[in-house]
Order: sequence, then C-alpha cells, then structure tokens
Amino acid sequence: MGSNKTLMSFALLLAFCSLVQCQDLKIIDITHEYTPAMPSYGSKKGLGEILTLVCDQRKGFKTTNSLLTIQVHSGTHTDAPSHAFIEYYNQGIDATTLSLQTLNGPAIVVDVPRNSNITADVMKKLNIPRGVKRVLFRTLNTDKKLMNITLFDSSYVGFTQDGAQYLVDNTDIKLVGIDYLSIASAADVLSPHIVLMKNKDIIPLEGLKLDEAQVGVQYNIHCLPLKLHADASPVRCILTK
Repeated sequence: MGSNKTLMSFALLLAFCSLVQCQDLKIIDITHEYTPAMPSYGSKKGLGEILTLVCDQRKGFKTTNSLLTIQVHSGTHTDAPSHAFIEYYNQGIDATTLSLQTLNGPAIVVDVPRNSNITADVMKKLNIPRGVKRVLFRTLNTDKKLMNITLFDSSYVGFTQDGAQYLVDNTDIKLVGIDYLSIASAADVLSPHIVLMKNKDIIPLEGLKLDEAQVGVQYNIHCLPLKLHADASPVRCILTK
C-alpha cells in the first residue's frame, strides 16, 4: 500500500513539473496569416478572397458557416511527392502520406548568404552537420518581407538543382523549410523539386515566417498538414523552445 502511494505521489510530481515546463514554453508561430492580399505563386493579384459566408447569423441563420476555397500550394504549406511525380500521384502518395515523424522534432534555422540562391557552393559553406534532419533556411526573402507583398516576386531566393543535389547527397536533412512560396528558385522550378522528392523521404516546407526565429537556438518544430488526398497541404507550423 505504501509503495502505491509513493508511486502516485511521484506521478503527481512529474505531472506538476510538466505543467510548469509547459507554462514556460516559448512558442513562435512560423505560419503566415491567410489574407486576400497574401502573394500567390505567379499572380499579380495575390491570393484573393478564399472565405465565403454561406450562413450568416446577421441574416437570420441559426449559425455562421464559411466555405473555404483555396489552392493547396498557398501560404505556409508542405509539398507531397505527387507534386513533382505523376506516378506518385497515381499511387496515392499524397499529403496524407507525409511523415509526421519528419514534420515534428528538433530543428535548426540557418541564415543563407544574402546574395545567392541556395547552390551547392552555398550548402558547402553552411556546413550543416550530419545527423541534422530538419533545417529552416532563412534568406533574403525574409529581409524583403516578400510574403507580405501581394505582387509575386520571381527574384525570390530558392534552391538550384545542384544545391538540392548537394543536400540529398551530403546531408541527412529530411525537412527542408524556406521563407517563400517555392523551395526552388524561379529560374528552374521543377528540377530541385524532382531531386528532393524523388525518394519520397524529403519534405519541402514552403512559405515560412522566420522573422522571429534565431540562428543557433535549438528548436522543436511542430507541423501538421491537413489530411488531404492532394499534392500539397496548408499547414500550421510552430517552433518551441
């Protein structure tokens, strides 16, 4: 009986300690707010209205209900391998199959040199250690606040084909985050996607809000895509420390 009371007391102590730790937890929201003025890939007019009130209490309805109409590659989102490979699309390798293990866990933020896309040479200079699986690349896109500008900017920073190949061949990175709408530079949008997603184990995470994230801090990233049978999904993403 005494042993059971001791175990119960210990369990309560652990629960209390966990509660205190949760209260001290710092959360950084790295998801952009969806607004009509948000940029959309290739568009001059931005995302536009994505919410429509189909029931409005102000008009006599019992509840207020909204209809959401959105392109799945909008705002902060993940790509699925079926985005680049039609054979994966046919096989149902889509947003529902993205690894939650990959999308959640320890992560680091790196600052990319401000005068370059993410080439193989840049990747070498970043010198990301083996064993690091989740990396968020903060670039000139954040400095220029491109995700706050409605007009799509094709000069954004992204991966080149050789940069993507270097990542695949020389690192253990499985979650690749970027601070604009595409992981790949506008000069060659397709090739970096193909290189990264060919083996289905690397997840591009695009449209991140990295203003408050700090280099050199050990974060935990938490990202949950919608369970959509689609080639991408909007995602709510946070960092904790």
